Amino acid sequence: MPRFFVEPCQIQEETHEIRVTGTDVNHIRNVLRMKQGEELWVSDGAGKEYHCQIAGMDGEEILLHILYAQEPDYELPNQIYLFQGLPKADKMELIIQKAVELGVHEIIPVETRRSVVKLDAKKAEKKTARWQQIAESAAKQSRRMYVPRVSSVLSFSEALKKAGELDIKLIPYELAQGMKETRAILGSIRPGQSIGIFIGPEGGFEEQEVQAASEAGASPITLGKRILRTETAGLAVLSVLMFQLEEGN
Repeated sequence: MPRFFVEPCQIQEETHEIRVTGTDVNHIRNVLRMKQGEELWVSDGAGKEYHCQIAGMDGEEILLHILYAQEPDYELPNQIYLFQGLPKADKMELIIQKAVELGVHEIIPVETRRSVVKLDAKKAEKKTARWQQIAESAAKQSRRMYVPRVSSVLSFSEALKKAGELDIKLIPYELAQGMKETRAILGSIRPGQSIGIFIGPEGGFEEQEVQAASEAGASPITLGKRILRTETAGLAVLSVLMFQLEEGN
């Protein structure tokens, strides 16, 4: 069943109504070709969702009748921040889509020393808007209760500063110690702790960047004996954390 996100101001619980506006109107009417009487889900982006029936349509909005509301526990008990080194081509779009499916809280594109892609302010703004659209689509598809934010592009030093507020910081690195140490680090994470994951671009992080991250409190971890691509590494960590934290739930 289709899922959409609205602002709390669009929800009128006392009259059991939700008014959908903006681009979702076209998507419901012309892409999904939904009709009056059909049902869909709406999330308020804050943990509550509504099972609704289309009550009416006009040129600029769609009126929904709330059948019932619930507060399901779809989200992970931890907020996970993915600090992703800017990759080449369209790899960032895949990373964002899959990271949202795996439960990430926020995605922060990071310009590192080995990042081939360099974005000026105008290009970065356009890219971020596109990436946010992808995050929203992935959130709808995967039954997320809110749309994870894709932040503006940060420098590596800015990313470290932002991560300073987090409880746990991880940086996969090919020269990190063995799997036993990594299992111990991941196993020590508890529900409720905020987690930052630093992933390098193609070519990985330079040694000085890993050292700076370690000095900022990040724990180097290994992802095994194989070298993973930038679009695989973050998703591998997120998959392990999702399984571990869901299990703890």
